[in-house]
Amino acid sequence: MESRENNNLKAWLYLLPAMLFLGVFMVYPLIDVFIYSFEEGYNSASQTFFGVGLYNYSYVLHDPYFLQALRNTFILVIITVPVSTGLALLISVGLNSIKPLRNLFQTVYFLPYVTNTLAVGLVFMILFKPTAYSDGLVNLLIRAFGGKSVDFIEGPYWAKMFVLCFYTVWVVMPFKILILTSALAGVNQDYYNAAKVDGTSSFRIFRKITLPMISPMIFYLVITGFIGAFKAYSDAVALFGTNLNAAEMNTIVGYVYDMLYGDSGGYPSFASAAAIILFAVVLTITCINLSISKKHVHY
Repeated sequence: MESRENNNLKAWLYLLPAMLFLGVFMVYPLIDVFIYSFEEGYNSASQTFFGVGLYNYSYVLHDPYFLQALRNTFILVIITVPVSTGLALLISVGLNSIKPLRNLFQTVYFLPYVTNTLAVGLVFMILFKPTAYSDGLVNLLIRAFGGKSVDFIEGPYWAKMFVLCFYTVWVVMPFKILILTSALAGVNQDYYNAAKVDGTSSFRIFRKITLPMISPMIFYLVITGFIGAFKAYSDAVALFGTNLNAAEMNTIVGYVYDMLYGDSGGYPSFASAAAIILFAVVLTITCINLSISKKHVHY
């Protein structure tokens, strides 16, 4: 009995540093933000407020800048998560079939992930933004096929959203390729050998063997992809600058930042309310994904 109690005590002692870290840097800030979100008219200088209620949430949910940021974020999530995951899966399957140069191609595909976000953003601006000297490489290709030049950085909304989604997919896909390639390498080859003996087609092998075997990793990438897309901000800044409201390309995280530190900043209560709304949205979608995974993920 004493040995078991000693082991339990050791386990709690080992967990104590991590629990303290999570408590100080995650749990306490979350509780603090939750409290701020209900304090009406909070003044950060005097640390005072004149009431408690739901006014902050009402203001944020009726703010056209927040509604624009909410729409942009949802479009970004809906497009980039399935597209990046699907492309990463196809590329990973292709890499898995190329044995001699697999490591080389893995390195090449992983390079965008370790490149500075702003540097990649500048490259995309060169590709898409017309200047006094050039319309950009993409517009040169469009004109070569008989189309008209489009300003993808300062032009119509659909063009800017296309560039943001394209950029996001480009940035997140290398990590997904690395994870899925590793998952494919871990699939037992005996399943494939047995299927080939039975004369099973490649597509059926992929659908009945490959997908179920790597479904936990796919589910992990979908969950982290949703969370990462909802927290998008630096991608938009890299492409459109810091004044995202003027460009109509702000995100929820960008809205929170603007409410705290932007030109119209100094409103921690509004920022806290927006942050709690984002937390609720991410938590809801994560719970939905978890419930779906019980039927479609094979552990």
